[in-house]
Amino acid sequence: MNPDSLTLSDQRELIKSKEINASDLAAACYRQIERLNPTLNAFITVIPQSDEEAPVNRHAHLLQGIPIAVKDLYNTKGIRTTGGSKFFADYIPNEDAVVVEKIKKAGAYIIGKTNTHEIALGVTNNNPHFGACRNPWDVTRTPGGSSGGSAVAVATDMALAALGTDTGGSIRIPASLCGVVGLKPTYGRISLRGILPLSWNLDHAGPITKRVEDAALMLQVMGGYDAEDPASVKTLPGDFSSHMRDTIRDRKVAFAVGHFIEKVTNPEVLDAVRKAADVLTEQGATVEEVNMDFLHEAALANAVMTQADAAAFHRDRLKEHPDWFGADVRQRLETGAGFTSSEYAFARRTQAEVRRRCDLLFEDYDVLILPTTPIAAPVLEGENAVERARLLTRFTAPFNLTGLPALSVPCGFTSENLPIGLQIVSRAWNESGVLRIGYAHQEATDWHRMRPSIAMA
Repeated sequence: MNPDSLTLSDQRELIKSKEINASDLAAACYRQIERLNPTLNAFITVIPQSDEEAPVNRHAHLLQGIPIAVKDLYNTKGIRTTGGSKFFADYIPNEDAVVVEKIKKAGAYIIGKTNTHEIALGVTNNNPHFGACRNPWDVTRTPGGSSGGSAVAVATDMALAALGTDTGGSIRIPASLCGVVGLKPTYGRISLRGILPLSWNLDHAGPITKRVEDAALMLQVMGGYDAEDPASVKTLPGDFSSHMRDTIRDRKVAFAVGHFIEKVTNPEVLDAVRKAADVLTEQGATVEEVNMDFLHEAALANAVMTQADAAAFHRDRLKEHPDWFGADVRQRLETGAGFTSSEYAFARRTQAEVRRRCDLLFEDYDVLILPTTPIAAPVLEGENAVERARLLTRFTAPFNLTGLPALSVPCGFTSENLPIGLQIVSRAWNESGVLRIGYAHQEATDWHRMRPSIAMA
């Protein structure tokens, strides 16, 4: 089976037409896991392949027979859910998270639980309890996090799609650093019930896939109102694929510039994003530069809220067994516990102000584009994880604070052959808009077809 063909949408059609069967597809993924996971450590738990072939329902099962990896923050009934933490190393839930239940009902095959930065509080995925997850483009480098295992699994054909979570960029960052697609939907679009919290106010669930159309299909399954989730918002059911292939000739695109963007960004990353803007212009979109320096305060406020919320959720564990946390996570939790109520209140005020400024921006523009991360994948060892989180979340965290939909798609490579991500953002509930622009860029370029050599051997 050609690895380049291992994409969700293609394989779904082949299963429906009976050109392949689900067992053979799963077996191909298991072979990749057996070959690559000892090196890359993308999975904490691999679920053994079943000998039973699930019945095909061509009408109802959008994900029939598709092998999907699940970040080890999502509860899975009867299968341990560690959160990448020593505290939950032996925890076996009695029921599935809402999203896991949804993808099972859609016919998906859960192939395993993926490695994550401990309790999702970090972006290196250098986990002290379950081992470091490694970037398939260069195993000395981080895959990003905290959904690093999910991105690695998709990039190397160990799964056709994966579930991630995103509080400051934890879907989009690993997608960018591993050369795949990552979607953070609007806050409230996907139920968080049954997912280990990091921040009650900033957590998002979403998919990691190889192509934009695969992300749209995953969102179709994952989204929907959950009356038992306080963060869930009742909206009309979304059809995220029907207009994805429409022309972008009438679209207005804001291209982010300014000190906040340009000060810390690798010139190769800036060049790749500018070339992506040119691609959109060539397809008829109107691209205009817009100063986005106000996002700096949003990134800082997100950090305050993330650490304070995490410290609140883990307060008893931090008090009783602080030594059970890794050094970087413990440092961030202790920082979060030390924030004053005034500091948290100012962060919430910043949240309201930045949301309004983004609302005004999207009165004039359909989408905003900017780098997903300022740099490509940094080395895994010897770096300060806390400082690394501050840099890698710089351009992603503002859109957790605002709750706006944001998509990362591949848009180039550095001279060291490391992937670069383009981030596409829009107004609340306009996932269709970001998917449309992302798909247009994807179809005009070949970056999404690139695969790390380790996956092709």
